[in-house]
Amino acid sequence: MMLPKPGIYYLPWEVSAGQVPDGGTLRTFGRLCLYDVAESRVKLTAQHGSDEHELLVCTKLVEPFQAQEGSLYVVLGELEPQEDGGPVVKARVLTCVEGMNLPLLEQAIQEQRRYQQERSTGPQETAATDDTPDDCS
Repeated sequence: MMLPKPGIYYLPWEVSAGQVPDGGTLRTFGRLCLYDVAESRVKLTAQHGSDEHELLVCTKLVEPFQAQEGSLYVVLGELEPQEDGGPVVKARVLTCVEGMNLPLLEQAIQEQRRYQQERSTGPQETAATDDTPDDCS
């Protein structure tokens, strides 16, 4: 059995802008504003500047859970297209993280991206001169 991919962090406005490929594994966050038990769906919202972004999350794999409207949640799952064309995240994990510092989380995501980009560009040439003698006396 092969494990699913760990999930790349995407900011909620990146998800709603279509920057995540369909079927892609992702992590994102938002405030729970609506829980439809009959449809097994929640709606997460996130503020970015003056815009509010919405994200639908399928909760079939994580039910039952205690939905706390207005609380901050982190979701891990796969992005799937809906019949109406909009994306929905099929949640494997949906965790309440109320009290988390959102600006700090956004900064950590940006730092992680910078680090991964530096790693993917290959090893930088460094002056690796060894001034220590071979015999340690």
